[in-house]
Amino acid sequence: MKGKAVRTPRINRITYAVAFALSSPLWLQSSAAQTSAGTVVITSEGDKLGTGLIQQEDQARARSNVSRAAVEKALSSSNPFQLIDLLPGVSTFSHDPTGMFGGGLQVRGFNSDQLGFTIDGVPVNDSGNFAVYPQEYTDAENLCQLTVTQGTVDIDSPHVGATSGNINIFTCDPELKQRTRVSQSFGSLSFRRSFVRFDTGKFADDRATAFISYSNSFAEKWKGPGQAQRDHIDAKLRYDLGGGASVSTVLLWNKAINHNILSVSKAQLAQYGREWDYAPIFVGHLAGGPGAQTEAGGTFPPYYRLSTNPFENAIVRINSVFPINDKTTLKVDPYFWYGYGTGGSQMRNQSESGFLNTTTLAKNAQVDLNGDGDKLDNILISSSSVTRTHRPGVVVSLNQLQGAHNLTYGVWYERAQHKQTGPGVLVNADGSPVDYWLRDGSAIRRPDGSLFQRRDYETISTASQFFIQDTYTVTADKTIVTAGVRTPRIERDFTNRPNEGQGTPIGYQVVKEYSRVLPSVGLRHQLTKQDQLFAQITQGFRAPPNFALDNYNIVNGKAVLSDTVKAETSTTVDVGYRYFGSVITASATAFIIDFKNRQANGFDPELNKSSYVNVGGVKAKGLEFELGTRPIEGFSAYASLSLNNTEIQDNLPFSASYKVPVAGKEFPLAPKQMAGLSVQYTNGPGYFQLKGKRTGKMYTSLMNDDWSDGYTVFDLNAGYRFGNIGIGKGLTLRFNVVNLFDKEYLRASGSAINTKAITSGTTTLKSAETVFYYLSAPRFAGLTLSADF
Repeated sequence: MKGKAVRTPRINRITYAVAFALSSPLWLQSSAAQTSAGTVVITSEGDKLGTGLIQQEDQARARSNVSRAAVEKALSSSNPFQLIDLLPGVSTFSHDPTGMFGGGLQVRGFNSDQLGFTIDGVPVNDSGNFAVYPQEYTDAENLCQLTVTQGTVDIDSPHVGATSGNINIFTCDPELKQRTRVSQSFGSLSFRRSFVRFDTGKFADDRATAFISYSNSFAEKWKGPGQAQRDHIDAKLRYDLGGGASVSTVLLWNKAINHNILSVSKAQLAQYGREWDYAPIFVGHLAGGPGAQTEAGGTFPPYYRLSTNPFENAIVRINSVFPINDKTTLKVDPYFWYGYGTGGSQMRNQSESGFLNTTTLAKNAQVDLNGDGDKLDNILISSSSVTRTHRPGVVVSLNQLQGAHNLTYGVWYERAQHKQTGPGVLVNADGSPVDYWLRDGSAIRRPDGSLFQRRDYETISTASQFFIQDTYTVTADKTIVTAGVRTPRIERDFTNRPNEGQGTPIGYQVVKEYSRVLPSVGLRHQLTKQDQLFAQITQGFRAPPNFALDNYNIVNGKAVLSDTVKAETSTTVDVGYRYFGSVITASATAFIIDFKNRQANGFDPELNKSSYVNVGGVKAKGLEFELGTRPIEGFSAYASLSLNNTEIQDNLPFSASYKVPVAGKEFPLAPKQMAGLSVQYTNGPGYFQLKGKRTGKMYTSLMNDDWSDGYTVFDLNAGYRFGNIGIGKGLTLRFNVVNLFDKEYLRASGSAINTKAITSGTTTLKSAETVFYYLSAPRFAGLTLSADF
């Protein structure tokens, strides 16, 4: 069906009925609800300033914050990308309203894989390509703060893939008193989510506290068949060793399986409409028999059950603080990150006579996949990339106070084993894979018993960093100067083993090292009690992703690496002003960024392949503003504005004789204007919040010959706290609407070099490429009821 999707009237009735109920006189009563425990006021400390989206910063750099007060009003399944969407410089997109299917993020035009992400200090960017998967990491109920540093990486951040900026996520500590919190959510798209958290309160002679939580979530796709299912556990233990020493242990575990949502080209959108998605009907297997048979494994779009994203990951982190004396503190933070999963489209054809002969390296070994007695067929199988990661690391730092100097220095070390294989399994009669997880026990094997593989990489990434920073107080309560340096280094030991996915099977090993010395200098000066200036200049560094080492040519029977990939670097200057008033807190930042070897990425769902290109030099400059108010007669607000202008500096080499003329063009996927607004009204135990985000036009190709139009989206959050009812304490009802006015828009999944052929006369200098887009999901409404026991 083409055009605007038809909505079922049931969703609209739920939306408007609940909105009417929450706007009733009961919700608007002026006095706070009274219970035996006293007055219940839903307005928390963070609500007193900018609806929880701004804090009074004191850093010599641009930084924005989201507090618990903002997080607790969002939809219960929200992922971190959604929670930071209104902050200056931040541009996000979710594949669905719940956040369970993931999404995309840019900050100042940097993609998420060019930013550093940490959870309680643990790096969570993929160790191979630095990608970030926001739906995997945390439950929103356990988040207390998210910080976005738009222009620089923290001096002790454990990253080798962050050109500029980092996002830190902090989980809440255990409660001091024992409690059990239960939350249940329902909504559109058959959304349901159950959450329970148990806090022990103080134990072990009041030295320890702990919590453990579990959630189970489910939602259907907004278009096409399929769903997302997620199980998640968070746990935290804090133990006071005395004398200021403490140990804190964090555990996060996540297991999810999603059916993918199809991204489409503009031509496909015009032809098939918004509801076009992965195929709902399985084409079926052919009946086995004599002679060669070819099954329909290469059809597009693939069958939805053969386009899934199952993934399991876990994080364990121990944070130890040991005061050595009253001026020196040692911190030791070991961690371990584990991940296993696959993604993309799994629908593939495999020739029964096209298996790898591991002795001769010819692809002529034979396996009877369908059991029809011959080895002449092309059989539909389920096969895609499987990633296994084991990633231990540690950060050790020392903080010393020496007069007016506050010194921080330390070291980070990590060794990530990153296996990326391409096994396959047979497909059942209903079109489902024998094993969605493509585990070895179910996998197809070659005649010699080894595993069939369409890809067979292993990357050992050994990363390390020394860092030191001095924060010097020039004048007490007035001027602070920071100066520091960090030295990120990564050695990639990359092994590519012969496999069926190679045109000419060949094995090779290559070891590449990337490193940089990155200085930073900052200044913060307090003009008056209300007025503050800050400035910083810093450098960033991003090593190439590991798959860049798969870029090789065969010369005289040997693999020779195409050494065209270089590390991306940046120099960023931030200059800003902050105002701390009795009613208003505000900041303004001007920035300039100079990139070298800027990296651009794209993804083609038809080929199921990512692309990678070195664009060369890129310059960016812009302004960022944010402002928050304290409540006035129950009303408070937050607003942000971002202006960003980018310019590509170099033409792009395409062949020995031709360069694509991209110099002077804008860099793609970097909107020039964005604006965010959150307006909130609180009245005793109730609140009502309206949020809006304007995202401007953005180009989707380096040649600027394709773009997505600007759009504005509104969300609504409301809630009422009933207080204590029976054995339940703090009974709270929340109502959330995502995309309130059902706005339809496009968001590119990646960028292209050019979408129109480049010609000279009758000669085609470069063929056109295709940009694929995710489509906005329709309006979504959800209810959450929570209470403590």
